[in-house]
Amino acid sequence: MRNKLIAAFACTTALVSTGAASAADLAARPYTKAPAYMEPLFNWTGFYVGGHIGGAWTNEQFINNGVGAPFGDLTPGQGYRQRGTGIMGGAQIGYNWQANNYVFGMEGTISGLNNKGTVVNTAFGAGDDVFTWRANVLATIVGRAGFAVQNNLFYIKGGYAGVNNRLSVTDTVGPATGNGGQTHWANGWTVGAGWEYGITRNWIVGLEYNYAAFGSQTYQLGGTSGNYTFDAKPRDIQWAVVRASYKFDAPVIARY
Repeated sequence: MRNKLIAAFACTTALVSTGAASAADLAARPYTKAPAYMEPLFNWTGFYVGGHIGGAWTNEQFINNGVGAPFGDLTPGQGYRQRGTGIMGGAQIGYNWQANNYVFGMEGTISGLNNKGTVVNTAFGAGDDVFTWRANVLATIVGRAGFAVQNNLFYIKGGYAGVNNRLSVTDTVGPATGNGGQTHWANGWTVGAGWEYGITRNWIVGLEYNYAAFGSQTYQLGGTSGNYTFDAKPRDIQWAVVRASYKFDAPVIARY
């Protein structure tokens, strides 16, 4: 019995020694530092709506196109060009899609402006005919492409532009044989560039410059002596605005 107890004790001691040796042979578990958290990247993807305000410059041109008798003391081929400035403001709506640092989108704008001018015709003496023009509504539908650096977006844009344009004449010396006016929607194209900054994940502010050119329209100015026509157009409109937009939430892009 004594011999059995001695043998069992010896066996247990050997097992414990073997386990201790094996544990000693294991390498220490390496320490891994938790990944550092960094602020989410600004995500430009999503729908947005907003408003803008600034100034606009219009170059207006109108020429007697020779249909009918001389009218407004202007013979066929005669006319005027005039530059008018004013304030403008309106709204924008659009969608951006971001791929890495590149941002693409579509945008529509509608703006009211008060660009206008008056010309007293002096073709035959002191002049008794007053021409008046006005561009008061401007709309655009454009594509945008830009490069994002965190909360900053630098972009270019281009597409369709249209403007509501009116031309009229008033005979200020009786008999009033040359009073009349007409309004047309002129179609054209526009290009522009801008910068935007995301001040929060939803609110965006920016600056933008645009140029637009338009085709000619025929304006029929009627009077008691008959109907006469002019070819008129806003040869170009330029505008610079400050913008503010609200971007609806898109998935947050986190980085580590």
